[in-house]
Amino acid sequence: MIETKIFDAENKPDSKEKERIVDFLYDNLEQYGDPKSDIQKAVDYALRERPSFGGFVFVGYMENEIVGVVVINETGMQGYIPENILVYIATHKNYRGKGIGRFLLQETIKLTKGSIALHVEPENPARFLYKKVGFTSKYIEMRFIK
Repeated sequence: MIETKIFDAENKPDSKEKERIVDFLYDNLEQYGDPKSDIQKAVDYALRERPSFGGFVFVGYMENEIVGVVVINETGMQGYIPENILVYIATHKNYRGKGIGRFLLQETIKLTKGSIALHVEPENPARFLYKKVGFTSKYIEMRFIK
C-alpha cells in the first residue's frame, strides 16, 4: 500500500526530507533528469521558497521509503497557457511496472486545479502512460537558449 504526502508552501518538508526528495529525483530520473541544482530549484519553486506562484510536491512512500515523486509548478497563467506544469515525475527504479507512476499521476490530476502541461522526450517510454491518462500532444516545443 502506498502512503502519500503533499508538500507545498503551507506544509513544507523538513530539510532532511527535502534533501531525500531531491536525491530521489536525481537518482531515479536517470537519463531523463536534470542537474541536481535544477531539480532543487523546481522543488523550491513548488514550495514557494523562491519567488513563484507555488505548486506542490507529491510523494509516495512504501514502508517509509520514497517510491515516487511528482513536482508541479504553477504558471500563474490560465487559458492560453496551462495553469500548471508537471516538472518531474519519477518512480523508484526497483518499483517500476507496478502501477505507482500511474497512481501518482492520476492523483496529481485530481489534486491540481486547472490544466497541466508537461515536456517529455520522444524516446521516453513514460509518454505512453501520459497518453493513457489523457495527455495529448498539442505542440512541438522549441527553445532558444541564451
